[in-house]
Amino acid sequence: MSSSSKNSNQDLWTRRQLITGGLTGLGIAAILVKLGSQPRQASASVKIPPLEKGSLASGTTLDPMTILRDFNYGKVKRENGRLVREFEVVAKSSTLQLNSAISFISWNLNDRVPGPTLRATEGDRVRVIFHNEGGRSHSMHFHGIHPAEMDGVEPIRHGKTTIYEFDARPYGVHPYHCHIAPVTRHIGKGLYGLFIVDPREGRPPADEMVMVMGGYDLDDDGHNELYAFNGIPNYYRDRPIPIYQNQLVRLYLLNMIEFDPAITFHIHANLFQVYPTGRTLKPSEESDVITLGTAERHILEFAYTYPGQYMFHPHQDDIAESGCMGYFDVIPS
Repeated sequence: MSSSSKNSNQDLWTRRQLITGGLTGLGIAAILVKLGSQPRQASASVKIPPLEKGSLASGTTLDPMTILRDFNYGKVKRENGRLVREFEVVAKSSTLQLNSAISFISWNLNDRVPGPTLRATEGDRVRVIFHNEGGRSHSMHFHGIHPAEMDGVEPIRHGKTTIYEFDARPYGVHPYHCHIAPVTRHIGKGLYGLFIVDPREGRPPADEMVMVMGGYDLDDDGHNELYAFNGIPNYYRDRPIPIYQNQLVRLYLLNMIEFDPAITFHIHANLFQVYPTGRTLKPSEESDVITLGTAERHILEFAYTYPGQYMFHPHQDDIAESGCMGYFDVIPS
């Protein structure tokens, strides 16, 4: 290892140790940073339909319609000539109202399930300041490429803070989740989210949205009783997602359902182009149904020719009927 590499690693660990010691009490005050500097595919030519105000389902405290198009680009800095995206993430434990009758004690990140959709461009330096106010040990493990000391498998105790810092690579769609045993329980309680790394050259303009499929084991029997897209069962069934006719939709799809070995995703009356793991700039296949194991993810692209409402759901009917159901409401252009 070169002396410059050693100095860089020493500087990184010094910064991590200082923050771990000095920011312990700041977890609850951590702020979810908003839009910083967006990658080049942010497009003025794309129109987003206006969203209905006050559309939360009865009793719920989470807004999946906001989560759908909410991308967190971090707080952008320049350090030694490099672009750095700094994110703050807080692990908590709080009650998530799944519907008017059922509540669930979630372990979550930044008060939402799934956690914030973090976004960077390949080559950016990413710094995640992780505060654990969740009542038990947690961590953040990112899929992708990074040094071993940034792998997020070491427990961060309640009340402590640490930093994960690495280069955003490779481009693609990567999940993150808690990696403290039992991992299935920590993920099942809500400690997961999506990390999008955009290619340097960007992608064509599109109406971009995120859907994360999750399951809820309500009685701790190792079996999910409810399922959801973006946190709340049946939300998009009762409040269809508005999109415009003939406009390209780019869907970042992630399966984080535990206990079920594989889940399918299907759209009605259309086909989508598949970009496996977001690791290609050209689609590999075209279909109307795709199968994903836990933590598998893809980019799906499609546009609807005809106005109207069209279902999307897993093709396992019992899972769809237990909350994983929605509609696209295609508005005439």
